[in-house]
Amino acid sequence: MSLSLRSAALAAVVGVAAVAATSCAPSTSDGTSEKDEKTGTLRVWLFKEVGNKPKERVVDDVLKRFEKRHDDVRVTVEYIPVESRAEKIKGAFNDPESAPDLIEYGNTDTAGYVADGGLADVTREIEGWKAAPDMDETAKASASVKDKVYGAPLFVGVRALYYRTDVFEELDLEPPSTLNEVATAAKRIRAERPDLYGIAVGGAYTYGAMPFLWAHGGKIAEEKDGEFVSRVNSAAARNGVAAYADLFGDDNCPAGKCAQMTGNDTVEAFAGGKAGMVIGGDFNRQAMEDGKSKGEYGVVPLPGKRSGDIAPAFAGGNNIGVLKSTSHRTLAVSLMKELAGKKTQRELFSAMGFLPTFTDTREQAAKDEPFVAPFVKTLDAGTEFVPASPDWGEIDAGQILPTMFQQIVSGKKSVADAADGAASAMDEAFGK
Repeated sequence: MSLSLRSAALAAVVGVAAVAATSCAPSTSDGTSEKDEKTGTLRVWLFKEVGNKPKERVVDDVLKRFEKRHDDVRVTVEYIPVESRAEKIKGAFNDPESAPDLIEYGNTDTAGYVADGGLADVTREIEGWKAAPDMDETAKASASVKDKVYGAPLFVGVRALYYRTDVFEELDLEPPSTLNEVATAAKRIRAERPDLYGIAVGGAYTYGAMPFLWAHGGKIAEEKDGEFVSRVNSAAARNGVAAYADLFGDDNCPAGKCAQMTGNDTVEAFAGGKAGMVIGGDFNRQAMEDGKSKGEYGVVPLPGKRSGDIAPAFAGGNNIGVLKSTSHRTLAVSLMKELAGKKTQRELFSAMGFLPTFTDTREQAAKDEPFVAPFVKTLDAGTEFVPASPDWGEIDAGQILPTMFQQIVSGKKSVADAADGAASAMDEAFGK
């Protein structure tokens, strides 16, 4: 899911409701429409951002250009709430008559939507796209299942290490270059500034914890013979889990307060002047600018185990996909490329701060806006993604990984026992 981060963000406004088709096109047994109409109305569902007006302006310009090039074609857009997207989109999969032709969707939803049979396979069209060679491979993978592509990446978001420049200067600290140095700096800040968390961490902050696991060589899961198997209890993964869990305590972020904290809670703590460091996203910049830390923070990539390494970050973001039931496939694919193309991504970066998924476009964005350089560097160093399984949604919603961390930091279970329990619960979900 996505968040606006530019100061241009305004109050969200619900988009215009799409006009329903008067009749549904015949479809094949797998839900694919037998028609490929070249005129008529294309319906699009996009996510409504916290401040949606800048996004609407960019999209409106895209649609004007598209309609100008296609006679007798009209495009309508409905901006849907991110929080209720699952029910609405799955309802569209089950009711082709009222379904849109294209949707924006979170990249962690890809595997589930493919399993539901809702997204069209656009592998051929993506491979033939002139812009495709410049597409970030991780972003492309986030729109793929079993080597087939089901959408075009729209933007990507990653996390890096925010730090308080005034606190670091006061304590004569340098930005950490290893994960051990992150922990050391955090404890030094807490010791000398007990009013602050050294680094704000959360037991319910899955995407802040994952880089520690990956940096130690661990995996969340791996695919074997078409089935996913949990690996959070491997030796390497346990080392990463332990490194993150060690940041909970009175010498940094007391477990009594921090065990239940989410990613948003940790960002709010830093923005509110209550922490010396935090793992935050490029999409969190506006929160920092609106908080007490404004003008007194810097950002560096979250370091890895060794000096010079960058801890792999989770590559979040959104994609644009064509529904299998569309009766305007050719037009829908063409509009998908327009909405997720380089020009639009440049405009969305300027308007909303969304990081482009094309490497050349992203490099230019970093030159235009130095703030994003650490995030681009993080992306270029290599990112990771959640298991491309339709069962990941259940695992995520079930809070399996947060429960593991909370069991450890509360002292209820050892790292090994908690990791074994999480692995068992994940494997049960994968087995379904």
